[in-house]
Amino acid sequence: YIRLSRVDGEGGGSRVYRLRVEDNGCGVPPEHIPAAFGQILYGSKYRLRQTRGMFGLGGAMTLLYGQITTHKPVYVASSTGETDKHEYKLMIDIQRNKPIILHHKVLKNDGWRGTVIDFYLEGDYPRAMPKVLEYLKQTALVNPYANITFVDPKGRLYMFLRATKKMPPPPREIKPHPVGVDVEMLRRIIRITKCKNMVCFMRTHFHRVGKTTAIKFLKFAGIDPKTNPKDLQSEDIVRLVRSMKRFKGFLSPDASCLSPLGEELLKTGIIKELEPEFVAVCQRKPSSYGGHPFIVEVAIAYGGNIPRTGDINLYRFANKIPLLYDEASDVSWRVIKSINWRQYKVSPDMPVLVVTHICSTKVPYKTVGKEFVADIPEVRREIELGIREVARKLGYYLSKKEKAIREQKRLGVFAKYLPKIAEFSSKLVDREPPDIEVLLRRIGRFEPREISREATPGEQEASPE
Repeated sequence: YIRLSRVDGEGGGSRVYRLRVEDNGCGVPPEHIPAAFGQILYGSKYRLRQTRGMFGLGGAMTLLYGQITTHKPVYVASSTGETDKHEYKLMIDIQRNKPIILHHKVLKNDGWRGTVIDFYLEGDYPRAMPKVLEYLKQTALVNPYANITFVDPKGRLYMFLRATKKMPPPPREIKPHPVGVDVEMLRRIIRITKCKNMVCFMRTHFHRVGKTTAIKFLKFAGIDPKTNPKDLQSEDIVRLVRSMKRFKGFLSPDASCLSPLGEELLKTGIIKELEPEFVAVCQRKPSSYGGHPFIVEVAIAYGGNIPRTGDINLYRFANKIPLLYDEASDVSWRVIKSINWRQYKVSPDMPVLVVTHICSTKVPYKTVGKEFVADIPEVRREIELGIREVARKLGYYLSKKEKAIREQKRLGVFAKYLPKIAEFSSKLVDREPPDIEVLLRRIGRFEPREISREATPGEQEASPE
């Protein structure tokens, strides 16, 4: 539930709004609430997990913006369902990057679970409205199992109702893969390790590293396996990280920790929001880049509520989050522009939408703002193969549709002239006119039928007798 309301009489000539966001998710453990909402870059980097956020910036920076523009605290209430409800009023100590707790209250909980955030900020909703609504629409598309309610400053209600109760499996935490580790992360792991030698250190803290692999790698890196990790000097740590990047003996990261949306849910979301005439979806096999597993999901839709924009429409998602800005810089758009769409019978003036979703323990964003995905060769390859797979299905569907239209026109000509031919011929031979419908069915190669949501090359047209 999201409610944005205008606050009159505050902010002078500026527009001050009150934003309230509520959910019924897993909640935030009470001991983490102050730091999670009142500290920039808060989070753990010792283990990796597919998450919607990446750097510990988004939520805290939003609240910091509200504090800077209105000098009002943020109200946070949360419960995990098994604990009491905790209410906080917080501000951020900008100089020390620490939360300032103005108020903390513990209330008895009747089983409620979730999080509530309520704060004030300056903004320009009339200008931002199209992007806000588009963000909510795309969020509803990629989360078809969620109900989203939004009330804008004018009291207008926008509801995005769920189309299914089925949810994808939650992501699992994994240890970092050696290839994806940097110097700073390695320093932090060394700081908290309890291992007394490097073999134990490699086996305990890194993904898919066993004793044999650890010994081979340490020999490759020129580091004594009996060395205590805490005795490593700065040059040793740098050499260790560089060796991790070059060593070819590590197993590929396991993608079972990821939580892709799945073909069924992605298709359900597209149909719910866009009601297309045709939709095809594809989930690529797991792959990896730089020690980070990832899965690419692609869909293509045609017709329905998809607008004709003079070019192919693109929806981009990363870990179920819509990416609205810098589309032209994104790897997905570059792939789309590199494809010859005429071979799939697609022209720019058609109502066609391509959807790409990348889920990973570390999405390769190009900027800190997380506005677009970088052109990584491994990611680009999976996106291109996925787009081409669903584009072939669309091309086959458009071919069948074109054939059906031609056949309808052909039958229309016969239906127009056959009655007169039958009438005149019957008079010449002095017989009753034949049943024209029977003749038309014999001429027609197939019965017209309703166009399905998805057509695949395996489907065959049924010819009537």
